[in-house]
Amino acid sequence: MSLKHNGRVSWHLAASDAARRVAAILGEEFAAGARTVDAAAGDLRLSGLAGSPAQARGSRDHQYVFVNGRFVRDKLLVHALRAAYQDQLHGDRHPAYVIFVQIDPHGVDVNVHPAKTEVRFRDSRPVHQFVFHSVSRALSGTAADTPAATVGFAATPNSGSGAGSFGGSASGFGAAMGKPSWAGTPPLPYMREQTAFAVAQPAAAYAAMFSAAMAPAATASPAPAAGQPLGYAIAQLHGIYILAQNSAGLVLVDMHAAHERILYEKLKLALDLREMATQKLLIPVTFNANSLEVATAEEHGDALQKIGFDISPLSPTALAVRAVPAMLASADIPELARALLSDVREYGATRMLTERQNELLGTLACHGAVRANRNLTLTEMNALLREMEQTERAGECNHGRPTWYQMSLADLDKLFMRGR
Repeated sequence: MSLKHNGRVSWHLAASDAARRVAAILGEEFAAGARTVDAAAGDLRLSGLAGSPAQARGSRDHQYVFVNGRFVRDKLLVHALRAAYQDQLHGDRHPAYVIFVQIDPHGVDVNVHPAKTEVRFRDSRPVHQFVFHSVSRALSGTAADTPAATVGFAATPNSGSGAGSFGGSASGFGAAMGKPSWAGTPPLPYMREQTAFAVAQPAAAYAAMFSAAMAPAATASPAPAAGQPLGYAIAQLHGIYILAQNSAGLVLVDMHAAHERILYEKLKLALDLREMATQKLLIPVTFNANSLEVATAEEHGDALQKIGFDISPLSPTALAVRAVPAMLASADIPELARALLSDVREYGATRMLTERQNELLGTLACHGAVRANRNLTLTEMNALLREMEQTERAGECNHGRPTWYQMSLADLDKLFMRGR
């Protein structure tokens, strides 16, 4: 296929399958990191590629949706797709995707816009929910299920542009490029059951922080197993990053961002199942509070207890925290309580437990996650890696920042000019 504009050939594309055509138009980086979407329900069928949240862009230029083979810009579908990326986008970034919707022609009106770029679905709610849930599932894989974000060097040290010029890319989709799996309807992945995340009182918090996933013989740096794509920890950098070795090369992990996602997913699950485990503090934590914080704790005490907090006034200028969710017991309790009360005061307890629930849990997860400049043992670092491999959407924190990157041996060889 060729495209000419003003007498000049803008595109010349050889015949290829869908995956290679997408790579030719949107780039190899998009194709390598994108998640395959393939789902069906009744007369509805959804297929295509949902771009990695880590590769979100500043514009909507790379958003392509087709209904029964026709390119459309439909508000309903755009809203469903945006919602599917919730908790995985950073700031005002926009996802890239190529999505094909197949529906019974009698269920859609294509004559609502002169340019045929808008459609009207006869029954819009099921379509919205189907698209939202299908893409959300495709994005919710664990580290073992989804392509790794990779760090590639834009230039070698003597090229003049600097060896430290990183370019984000992704790998893992290459094996599917030759034979995309958009044909057929495999069963949609189910949410994996998440294991308990044991967290102790602050005094011993980090020693037992990752006890649910302790890796055997961590200090011996065993060879990474096939089911452990993040490999094994070899060091910690400036109390912020974990360096790990896997079969592909070097893994870089932002330990706070990674732990934040783990806590966030566990808090969501616990609240959904109404199984928020509460830990009573042996010695209540007291702190000075202003009048608004005291009034909020008094007014919304029952709602706070539903999410595992027991916060009550000691005086007009002081509050006492007697219980917190067990998985947050290692957090800075006064700071956590103040952030919680601020959210409740701004939006109200009812809204915070309904439409703004995820924002509330995001606040808790952020304050409960292991902080920067905290030295972890190899055993704790390895346990965090194992938790990441079992947690959905572990590639990004709930603010949309990446939690880990892969640097291949080829990248390292290029950096050090090996083989030249």
